[in-house]
Amino acid sequence: MENLMGLLRIHIQRGVNLAVRDMRSSDPYVVVKMGKQKLKTRVVKRNLNPEWDERLTLSVADANLPIMVCVYDKDTFSFDDKMGDAEFEIGSFIKALKMRLEGLADGTIIARVQPSRGNCLAEESCIIWSKGKLVQNMVLRLRNVECGEIELQLQWIDVPSSRGL
Repeated sequence: MENLMGLLRIHIQRGVNLAVRDMRSSDPYVVVKMGKQKLKTRVVKRNLNPEWDERLTLSVADANLPIMVCVYDKDTFSFDDKMGDAEFEIGSFIKALKMRLEGLADGTIIARVQPSRGNCLAEESCIIWSKGKLVQNMVLRLRNVECGEIELQLQWIDVPSSRGL
Protein backbone atom coordinates (compact mmCIF):
# COMPACT_ATOMS: atom_id res chain seq x y z
CA MET A 1 0.00 0.00 0.00
CA GLU A 2 1.99 2.97 -1.29
CA ASN A 3 -0.16 5.66 0.37
CA LEU A 4 0.05 4.08 3.83
CA MET A 5 0.22 6.68 6.62
CA GLY A 6 0.59 4.08 9.37
CA LEU A 7 -1.39 1.55 11.37
CA LEU A 8 -4.24 2.15 13.79
CA ARG A 9 -4.52 -0.42 16.55
CA ILE A 10 -8.03 -0.57 17.99
CA HIS A 11 -8.26 -2.30 21.36
CA ILE A 12 -11.85 -3.54 21.58
CA GLN A 13 -12.16 -3.76 25.35
CA ARG A 14 -15.76 -4.59 26.22
CA GLY A 15 -19.46 -4.19 25.52
CA VAL A 16 -21.80 -2.76 28.15
CA ASN A 17 -25.54 -3.45 28.46
CA LEU A 18 -25.89 -4.88 24.96
CA ALA A 19 -29.31 -5.74 23.55
CA VAL A 20 -30.92 -9.17 23.98
CA ARG A 21 -31.27 -10.91 20.60
CA ASP A 22 -31.76 -14.55 21.63
CA MET A 23 -34.17 -15.82 24.31
CA ARG A 24 -32.50 -14.22 27.35
CA SER A 25 -29.07 -13.16 26.15
CA SER A 26 -26.91 -12.74 23.03
CA ASP A 27 -23.68 -14.12 21.56
CA PRO A 28 -22.02 -10.83 20.52
CA TYR A 29 -19.05 -10.06 18.31
CA VAL A 30 -17.77 -6.79 16.81
CA VAL A 31 -17.00 -5.97 13.18
CA VAL A 32 -14.77 -2.94 12.47
CA LYS A 33 -14.75 -1.43 8.96
CA MET A 34 -12.67 1.33 7.40
CA GLY A 35 -12.93 1.74 3.65
CA LYS A 36 -12.56 -1.76 2.19
CA GLN A 37 -10.97 -3.23 5.34
CA LYS A 38 -13.09 -5.39 7.62
CA LEU A 39 -11.95 -7.03 10.88
CA LYS A 40 -13.85 -8.87 13.57
CA THR A 41 -13.54 -10.07 17.13
CA ARG A 42 -14.32 -13.52 18.49
CA VAL A 43 -17.85 -14.38 19.64
CA VAL A 44 -18.53 -14.21 23.40
CA LYS A 45 -21.30 -16.71 24.19
CA ARG A 46 -24.38 -15.75 26.23
CA ASN A 47 -23.17 -12.37 27.48
CA LEU A 48 -24.66 -8.85 27.38
CA ASN A 49 -21.50 -7.35 28.94
CA PRO A 50 -18.76 -9.16 26.99
CA GLU A 51 -15.03 -8.68 27.63
CA TRP A 52 -13.32 -9.05 24.26
CA ASP A 53 -9.93 -7.52 25.12
CA GLU A 54 -8.88 -7.87 21.47
CA ARG A 55 -6.56 -5.70 19.39
CA LEU A 56 -7.47 -5.20 15.74
CA THR A 57 -5.14 -3.32 13.37
CA LEU A 58 -6.21 -1.22 10.39
CA SER A 59 -3.94 0.17 7.66
CA VAL A 60 -4.61 3.90 7.34
CA ALA A 61 -4.14 5.57 3.96
CA ASP A 62 -6.86 8.21 4.37
CA ALA A 63 -7.34 9.60 7.89
CA ASN A 64 -10.61 11.26 6.80
CA LEU A 65 -12.40 7.93 6.32
CA PRO A 66 -14.80 7.18 9.19
CA ILE A 67 -14.46 3.94 11.12
CA MET A 68 -17.66 1.91 11.51
CA VAL A 69 -18.18 -0.44 14.45
CA CYS A 70 -21.06 -2.94 14.20
CA VAL A 71 -22.10 -5.41 16.88
CA TYR A 72 -23.82 -8.67 15.90
CA ASP A 73 -25.38 -11.62 17.68
CA LYS A 74 -24.01 -14.91 16.31
CA ASP A 75 -26.80 -17.30 15.29
CA THR A 76 -26.28 -20.90 14.27
CA PHE A 77 -29.27 -21.58 12.02
CA SER A 78 -30.10 -18.10 10.68
CA PHE A 79 -28.44 -14.84 9.70
CA ASP A 80 -26.64 -13.05 12.53
CA ASP A 81 -28.77 -10.35 14.20
CA LYS A 82 -27.53 -6.77 14.26
CA MET A 83 -27.12 -5.39 17.79
CA GLY A 84 -26.32 -1.79 16.85
CA ASP A 85 -23.60 0.26 15.22
CA ALA A 86 -21.46 3.32 15.84
CA GLU A 87 -19.12 5.46 13.79
CA PHE A 88 -16.12 7.56 14.74
CA GLU A 89 -13.44 9.64 13.08
CA ILE A 90 -9.75 9.83 13.92
CA GLY A 91 -9.09 13.46 12.90
CA SER A 92 -8.49 14.72 16.47
CA PHE A 93 -6.24 11.75 17.20
CA ILE A 94 -4.17 12.35 14.02
CA LYS A 95 -3.92 16.08 14.86
CA ALA A 96 -2.51 15.21 18.31
CA LEU A 97 -0.06 12.72 16.73
CA LYS A 98 1.25 15.42 14.40
CA MET A 99 2.31 17.47 17.44
CA ARG A 100 5.20 14.97 17.82
CA LEU A 101 5.03 15.01 21.60
CA GLU A 102 7.81 13.47 23.68
CA GLY A 103 8.74 13.08 27.32
CA LEU A 104 5.40 14.02 28.87
CA ALA A 105 4.27 12.75 32.25
CA ASP A 106 2.23 9.55 32.06
CA GLY A 107 -1.50 10.38 32.02
CA THR A 108 -1.10 13.88 30.52
CA ILE A 109 -4.30 14.82 28.65
CA ILE A 110 -3.46 16.22 25.20
CA ALA A 111 -7.00 16.82 23.89
CA ARG A 112 -10.61 16.17 24.76
CA VAL A 113 -13.35 15.25 22.27
CA GLN A 114 -16.86 16.07 23.45
CA PRO A 115 -19.93 13.96 22.65
CA SER A 116 -22.20 15.60 20.08
CA ARG A 117 -24.94 14.82 17.58
CA GLY A 118 -22.18 14.41 15.00
CA ASN A 119 -20.42 11.54 16.78
CA CYS A 120 -21.37 8.40 18.70
CA LEU A 121 -19.45 9.22 21.87
CA ALA A 122 -21.34 8.37 25.06
CA GLU A 123 -19.00 10.55 27.13
CA GLU A 124 -15.96 12.79 26.74
CA SER A 125 -13.10 11.03 24.94
CA CYS A 126 -9.57 11.91 26.06
CA ILE A 127 -6.40 11.68 24.00
CA ILE A 128 -3.68 10.99 26.56
CA TRP A 129 0.04 10.31 26.82
CA SER A 130 0.39 6.81 28.26
CA LYS A 131 3.59 4.77 28.60
CA GLY A 132 5.43 6.84 25.99
CA LYS A 133 2.59 6.72 23.42
CA LEU A 134 -0.53 8.63 22.50
CA VAL A 135 -3.79 6.76 23.05
CA GLN A 136 -7.44 7.73 22.80
CA ASN A 137 -10.06 6.11 25.01
CA MET A 138 -13.63 6.00 23.69
CA VAL A 139 -17.02 4.85 24.87
CA LEU A 140 -19.31 4.59 21.83
CA ARG A 141 -23.10 4.57 22.21
CA LEU A 142 -24.60 2.12 19.74
CA ARG A 143 -27.19 3.46 17.28
CA ASN A 144 -30.18 1.71 15.71
CA VAL A 145 -30.75 -0.38 18.83
CA GLU A 146 -32.47 0.02 22.20
CA CYS A 147 -29.28 -0.01 24.33
CA GLY A 148 -25.58 -0.77 24.42
CA GLU A 149 -22.10 0.75 24.42
CA ILE A 150 -18.66 -0.35 23.25
CA GLU A 151 -15.46 0.65 25.06
CA LEU A 152 -12.27 0.86 23.00
CA GLN A 153 -8.86 2.46 22.82
CA LEU A 154 -6.93 3.76 19.80
CA GLN A 155 -3.16 3.61 19.41
CA TRP A 156 -1.03 4.64 16.41
CA ILE A 157 1.77 2.48 15.02
CA ASP A 158 4.34 4.14 12.77
CA VAL A 159 5.52 2.04 9.84
CA PRO A 160 9.11 2.86 8.70
CA SER A 161 8.32 2.41 4.98
CA SER A 162 5.08 4.47 5.08
CA ARG A 163 4.63 8.11 4.01
CA GLY A 164 3.83 8.89 7.65
CA LEU A 165 1.71 11.68 9.03
